[in-house]
Amino acid sequence: MAQRDQLDRETFSCSICLDLLKDPVGLPCGHSYCMSCIKGFWDEEDQRKIYSCPQCREAFTPRPVLKKNTMLAALVEQLKKTGLQAAPADHCYAGPEDVACDVCTGRKLKAFKSCLQCLVSYCENHLQSHFESTKLQKHKLVEPSEKLQENICSRHDEVMKIFCRTDKKCICYLCTMEDHKGHDTVPAAAERTERQRELEVSRLNIQQRIQDREKDVKLLQQEVEAVSRSADKAVRDSEKIFTQLIRLLQKRSSDVKQQIRSQQETEVSGVKELQEKLQQEITELKRKDAELKQLSHTEDHNQFLHNYPSVSQLSEPTDSSSINIRPLRYFEDVTAAVSELRDKLQDILRDKWTNISAAVTEVDVLLPQPEPKTRAEFLRYSREITLDPNTANTWLLLSEGNRKVESRYQHQSYSSHTDRFTDWCEVLSRESLTGRCYWEVERSGGGALFVAVAYKNISRAGSESQFGCNDKSWSLCCDTNSYEFWFNNINTPVSGPDSSRVGVYLDHRAGILSFYSVSETMTLLHRVQTTFTQPLYAGLWVCYESTVELCKVK
Repeated sequence: MAQRDQLDRETFSCSICLDLLKDPVGLPCGHSYCMSCIKGFWDEEDQRKIYSCPQCREAFTPRPVLKKNTMLAALVEQLKKTGLQAAPADHCYAGPEDVACDVCTGRKLKAFKSCLQCLVSYCENHLQSHFESTKLQKHKLVEPSEKLQENICSRHDEVMKIFCRTDKKCICYLCTMEDHKGHDTVPAAAERTERQRELEVSRLNIQQRIQDREKDVKLLQQEVEAVSRSADKAVRDSEKIFTQLIRLLQKRSSDVKQQIRSQQETEVSGVKELQEKLQQEITELKRKDAELKQLSHTEDHNQFLHNYPSVSQLSEPTDSSSINIRPLRYFEDVTAAVSELRDKLQDILRDKWTNISAAVTEVDVLLPQPEPKTRAEFLRYSREITLDPNTANTWLLLSEGNRKVESRYQHQSYSSHTDRFTDWCEVLSRESLTGRCYWEVERSGGGALFVAVAYKNISRAGSESQFGCNDKSWSLCCDTNSYEFWFNNINTPVSGPDSSRVGVYLDHRAGILSFYSVSETMTLLHRVQTTFTQPLYAGLWVCYESTVELCKVK
């Protein structure tokens, strides 16, 4: 019967539009078409004046006069009333990737809907009964699915309409009487409704998070643009300032050169003037010597005595006190002064360069990073630190490139300096510390050690200069088997394993200062949470007969 229906569809369909015939007309060759379809086909052949059948290609001349086939039209209308549909086009047939209609025989059409009650997929034609039958209208229709059989209980071959909350799986009604007896079960639809509400809440949360993240992305993009603008401006300003410094040095160099040449001209002119006077005096003395020599050979005594008074008279000698022979340095002192300026500039540049570099690395748009956990993570922030000889107390001996310090009962021959600690065996680092930094110190000997950080403007004399005894320094006292933390002259006992090596972690921006006992593992001894208002410097307070070294940990 289905094959006959398929044949009827093809028989009463127009081969041009592939739909049921509308106003059917017959050609002399016997094939039938919709009147509008064949007219449109022949209109395209008007230029050739030859009109053919689209199926058998029989040609007709002149163009046939078309008349509606009333009998065929009535038959098509009757077939429409009985539910017969037109032959589907090829694209309506199910392909390998499509869900096929379970009712169609032969070449199957694409499924239009799947029924969760029937567990069958229907094409549009076979789905009509679900729209016309009152009972079937209550069935749940969904988009075509190939997984309908997953709704069948593999054990009882029944539709699984129940959800077991105990085992979190769908089951059939027979399962509730066997393996799932006594379990917490609800209709699958009820569970779906509850889970759907949760899903909607989750979606709302996700959508809110999406909005929040989109705002964050927009904010970060604004930060990227702001950072780029600030960096560009800093580069321009830095280049301008360095150019000004270079021009200032060039001008000072030119001024020194001009002063040296001017002084050279003045000194040379004075020397040459004195030299000419002396040369004139030499000439005059030679002339006088010749006259005296001639007078000495005069034999007439009366003539000799008569001429002697006038010939023997000598002119006043040139003052030669200004040309006393003495070791002269000439302009070597200028060179020494310029060299001293160069050394001071190098010291300033070295000190300030650390601040400049730290200011660059301190730029951190994102939130502060969490404190490292492992030593390997700490070492990512390790800083190579050296001690500043200008701050070292004269009882301290620095060595190993100013990384090692030893306390001795002997004064060192340091030059006087305003930065030098005078009352306690203390020393500060040359480098300032900002951003995130980590360093380690190793101690040997029996004395106590104070590991500290301090502001540059800490006092250098008196009790106020002791690390931890003021509000400008933070210090951990490491003694044998004991620790104490000092700040603002208040000490706090600290417990922890004894170790000769102490690690210090500083997050200047976050205001975190942490001290660690370093051995095979790292043990936190003390953490400070505060606000640092200035760059910090590493400090050491070394007791007598003790040696401390800033470790190379990279």
